[in-house]
Amino acid sequence: MTPDEFRSYCLAKPLTSASTPFGPEVLVFKVADKMFATLGASEGKPAVNLKAPPEMSVALREEHAAITPGYHMNKRHWNTITLDGRVPPELLRHLIDLSYGLVARSLKKADREALGL
Repeated sequence: MTPDEFRSYCLAKPLTSASTPFGPEVLVFKVADKMFATLGASEGKPAVNLKAPPEMSVALREEHAAITPGYHMNKRHWNTITLDGRVPPELLRHLIDLSYGLVARSLKKADREALGL
């Protein structure tokens, strides 16, 4: 998955916006003002941060060398994924959906209702 494909997939989700609150080098994706993904770089390569349940995060890191503890994030809940082709696009889409869902379920009632949750 390319950075442009990642960006497009994230922005296609309901109530999603993108901004650069940490500076121009990191694009932050939010659902109703709560972050569910970032797109930036790690060691000069495109990389993203996505949220996952802690037990799943550990398993993903053990299975994929391109998935590491979240850079500048809570390492228990967030993973950094290098977009270098080692993680299949279908897994990345699943992880985006998972991160979005985890954050969306934590929104206030009115926002959850707007999303049909």
